[in-house]
Amino acid sequence: MAKPRELLGRPAAPGIATGPLFRLAGDAIAAGDTGKEGAAGDAGGLVRAIAAAIADLRALAARADDDGAEILEFQIAMLEDPALREPALDAIGAGAPVPRAWRDALDRQIAGYADAADDYFRARAADLTDLRDRVLGRLAGDGAAVAAPRGAILLGEDLMPSRFLEIDWSGGGGIALAGGSPASHVAMLARARGVPMVVGLGMPAAAVDAGAQAAIDGTAGRVILHPTEAQLAELAGRRAAAAAARLADSLAAREPAVTADGTPISIMINIADPAELEGLDPGLCDGIGLVRTELLFHGAGGLPDEDRQYAAYRRILEWAAGRPVTIRTLDAGGDKPIPGLTVRGEANPFLGVRGIRLSLARPEIFAVQLRALARAAMHGALKVMLPMITVPRELDAARALFAAEVARLEAAGTAARLPPLGMMVEVPAAALAIADFDAAFFSIGSNDLIQYTTASARDSNAVAALADPQNPAVLRLIGEVACYGATAGREVSLCGDMAGDPAHLPALLAAGLRTLSVAPGALAAVKAAVHRERANHG
Repeated sequence: MAKPRELLGRPAAPGIATGPLFRLAGDAIAAGDTGKEGAAGDAGGLVRAIAAAIADLRALAARADDDGAEILEFQIAMLEDPALREPALDAIGAGAPVPRAWRDALDRQIAGYADAADDYFRARAADLTDLRDRVLGRLAGDGAAVAAPRGAILLGEDLMPSRFLEIDWSGGGGIALAGGSPASHVAMLARARGVPMVVGLGMPAAAVDAGAQAAIDGTAGRVILHPTEAQLAELAGRRAAAAAARLADSLAAREPAVTADGTPISIMINIADPAELEGLDPGLCDGIGLVRTELLFHGAGGLPDEDRQYAAYRRILEWAAGRPVTIRTLDAGGDKPIPGLTVRGEANPFLGVRGIRLSLARPEIFAVQLRALARAAMHGALKVMLPMITVPRELDAARALFAAEVARLEAAGTAARLPPLGMMVEVPAAALAIADFDAAFFSIGSNDLIQYTTASARDSNAVAALADPQNPAVLRLIGEVACYGATAGREVSLCGDMAGDPAHLPALLAAGLRTLSVAPGALAAVKAAVHRERANHG
C-alpha cells in the first residue's frame, strides 16, 4: 500500500473533498506547430478557427449560470477584438505557420500577465491561455476533452475557466493545481460552486500518479495522496464542522455587523471585476469599499475610452442600489505594468512611477478616467480614491484636474458632478503626516503599508515572515490614522487583505477602525467574527 504524501499549496476555494486523481490534459497542443487548418500564409484558417472557438464559447455560455456566462462573454469579447489577432495575422502574412503564429502572439501577452506579482493580473494569464488553446484545438481539429469522472480531484498545471464550466460538479470533486492563482476566474467559479481548490503546489502534475486516491483541503491549502483511514476520518470531522460554521456565518451575513458590546462596524467589499458581483446580494454588505480599475486598462483593444469606463462604473453603482461605492483611480506600475503606459526598466518599480505618480505624469489619460467617473457619479453614491499618495501636493493636483474636467463636461451640457475625493494611506510618510492631507476620507491599503513599513516585498516568499500585519509599527500607523479620522470627522477604512482575515479583527478594532472592506468571499466570516468581538477593550 502506498504511503501517504502531503502536498502544500495556497488555498483558492475552501472545502474538503476526497476522490481519485484525474490528470488534466497537458501542454501538448500548445506546443505543436502544425494543424489540419491552415498552412503557412493561410490567414483565413486562423479566422475560421477563431470563429469556431467563439461559437464553442457562446454555446457554453448559453448553458452556464450568470457568473459563468459573464466570464465566457469576457473571453468572447477578447477573441472578437481585432487587436488580439493582429500580431498573429501579421506573422502569417510574413510566412509563419498558422498555429505557430497564433501561439507565439498569445504567448507574448500571456507572459506579460504571468510575470506580474499582483494576483489579479497574473490570473488573467489563464483566460488568455484558455483562448490560445481553444483556437489551437480548432486548428488541429481536436474534439472535446476527455470527461473527468464524477467526484474526481482534477490535477494539472492550471485549469481554464471554460474547461471548469464543461465539468459536472454535482457529484463532488476538487481541483489541485501546480500553478494557478486564488484570484483567477476559475478560482472565482470554484468558490461560487463550493468546489475545493488548491493552487501553487509547485510540483509537476506528471509527477503524481493519476487514479490514486486523494483528499483535498481547500481551506488549509493541502492535498493528501493515499490518505489513511485516520486522515480521512479527521477530514470528515472538519468538513462537518465547516458546514456548521458556514451555516452560522451565512445567517450572520444577513444581519448588520455589530460587536458583542453594541458597536456597529461597516463591512464593505473589494472587487476588481464586475463579474464578481454576479449573484451577490448587495444587501449583504454596506457598499463597495474598493473598486480596482486596473483590469479595464488591460483589454486587448488597448487603453479604454471614456464611454467604456463610464459604462463599467455605472454598472457597479447601479448594482450597489444607493450604497456607497469607492472607485480607486488607476493604480498602474509596480507589479501591475500596462503596455504603452507604465515606465519600463525601472530598477525598483514599487518605488518608482506608480499610482497617482503615473496618473499625474500622464494627465491626458488620467483626464479620461476622471471624466468617466464624474459622469458615473450621477448614478449613485460614488466616492473616488487616489492611490499611492505620498505628499499633499499630489492630492491637490488631482483635485484641480478633476474639477477642471467636471467644469468641461458641464459646459458641454453633459451631466456630471465632482464626487468626494479621498486617498489611499499605504505610504508610511502619508500615515505619519496624515493631518496634512485635505482628503474627504482615508482608506488604509494594508498590503502596501505592510510592505513599505517592514521593507519586505509582498511577492517574496523569502521574506514573507517579515511582512507581518501585526507588526507593532504597522498597527501603530493604522491606529494613528484611525485616531486622526475620528478627531477630524473623516471616515477611515481598511481595504487590504488584513481586513478579510478574522484573526486580525481584534487588533483592527483596538486600533479604532470601524469600517472594513473585504473580498466578497470573506464577507460572511468577517461579519460573524464581528458579532463575537468586543470593540471597546477599556
